[in-house]
Amino acid sequence: MLASQVPAQPLSHRRVLKIALPVVLSNATVPILGAVDTGVVGQLGEAAPIGAVGIGAIILSTIYWIFGFLRMGTVGLTGQAIGARNAAEVSALLSRVLMIAGAAGLMLIALQGPIFRAAFLIAPASAEVEALARDYMAIRIFSAPAAIAIYGLTGWMIAHERTTGMLVLQLGMNLLNILLSIFFVLGLGWGVQGVALGTFVSEWAGFALGLWLCRGAFRRPAWRDWPRVFDRARLIHMAMVNTDILIRSVILMAGFTSFLFIGADFGDVPLAANQILMQFMYITAYAMDGFAFAAEALVGQAMGARAMGRLRRSALLTGVWGLMICIAMAVGFALLGGWMIDVMTTAPEVRAEARTYLPWMVAAPLVGCAAWMLDGIFIGATRSRDMRNMMILSGLVYLVALWALVPAFGNHGLWAALLVFFTARGVSLAARYPALERAAG
Repeated sequence: MLASQVPAQPLSHRRVLKIALPVVLSNATVPILGAVDTGVVGQLGEAAPIGAVGIGAIILSTIYWIFGFLRMGTVGLTGQAIGARNAAEVSALLSRVLMIAGAAGLMLIALQGPIFRAAFLIAPASAEVEALARDYMAIRIFSAPAAIAIYGLTGWMIAHERTTGMLVLQLGMNLLNILLSIFFVLGLGWGVQGVALGTFVSEWAGFALGLWLCRGAFRRPAWRDWPRVFDRARLIHMAMVNTDILIRSVILMAGFTSFLFIGADFGDVPLAANQILMQFMYITAYAMDGFAFAAEALVGQAMGARAMGRLRRSALLTGVWGLMICIAMAVGFALLGGWMIDVMTTAPEVRAEARTYLPWMVAAPLVGCAAWMLDGIFIGATRSRDMRNMMILSGLVYLVALWALVPAFGNHGLWAALLVFFTARGVSLAARYPALERAAG
């Protein structure tokens, strides 16, 4: 599909679903890879390799997550270039993204020593686990340029509404990873290094597949129009958008991390219950991603075309679907939450504790729906300054809620504070939405 053809399509529920459903299916494959890697290394019959793969993967995933702004910023900027029918800028943007990813990946490779030392200072492990984890990460870090570039390639495809390509990329990469891990570990006996090598190969293969899926960008000479690619104004704008999104994402992650850390103060049982219920939150996020991504793409195109009516309809259509998903999730958790808890743990005390706090998790999708969908809308419009400022405000509200509610109500107060955080994000972004529409007029 050519960039100039995308905005001509009518806005409809079918178009929203065409964008969203492949993302939901793609997200569903994410837990499978981790489960297979754990299962494969578990066949070695020792605890240390399992812990090493787990902690090594978490450390690298956290580091790579920092560069997730590349996907979000790329969707908005590319979507707006598509909406403005600026095909040359669409191609040049992909070149900029790949260069940023390459530079970031090489930086991580060069700094791997101090990065790994800092990671184990924060999350110490036994000497055996740490040694194996270092072996694992020392292999995987050399695919950092590919792993980070995939964020940008994915964002570029989402902006073009080519989420089926995103699904193909995710499935292909995960399937190759699984097959190689089984072969390297069970077939060749390479242990933890085999798992790492399987991921290393699959990430570079995924990068190559992503380039092929985005090959339309390279059919135009603009991808190597270096004066355009290195245009100072465009680079500064891109840097500002990505920096704002990074700040917003760090505060959001700090909110969730503090939730788990504060919950640990109430004892092992409440901590375990909170961790189980947070899995429900991740399920909701995976389902919501598809419609938030649809909002990013459609709003970005409308903003680029300076079409306020189309922007409003894009926000409305995706918002309706997002709300329906959140209602379905809340009903599902209310009806099946107890069963889901029992599947996740056999400990009677944890089951009882999780049921005590389940009503908060039932309410969470309904309270958080506006924040999830407005995030997508603001990303598409590249209103990153508003996103940053409203997240800072919401983070401060969350801190006040923690201060006021946790001492008085314990773990119930902690859950209430988290929902206050969601509410503050939704309300504050909603307050800035009229200005977003005016900018498209």
